[in-house]
Formats: sequence, C-alpha cells, structure tokens
Amino acid sequence: MAKPIELACPNCKAKVLWNEDFPQRPFCSSRCKLIDLGEWASENHKIPGSPVYEDILSEDLNREH
Repeated sequence: MAKPIELACPNCKAKVLWNEDFPQRPFCSSRCKLIDLGEWASENHKIPGSPVYEDILSEDLNREH
C-alpha cells in the first residue's frame, strides 16, 4: 500500500494525511473546515481578478433591448 500524502491543514497548519483517518481533508477537523468557510463567506479570502459578471456579462447587462 502506498504511503498517504501528507499536508498541512490550510487553517491551523496541523499535519493531515490524505486517508480515511481525516474525513475533513484537507482540513484536520470540522472546526477548521468551518473557520475556512466563514472566511470565504465574509470575503476575507478572495480569488484574484475581476468578478466574472464584469468580464463576461457586462455587455449583456449594459445592452439595451
């Protein structure tokens, strides 16, 4: 059997193995998973770039019918 991938929890940096012992992977726990979700929901985490609607749909939104 291959050795599982080892990584750090994105929230607390605890050691996480990519196996059934860590069902919340890549997080170490449900708590860390919920903390991360809260950060995205409050927009403390963002993916760089302009919003999709500005890039793709701006012409459609500004077009008069």
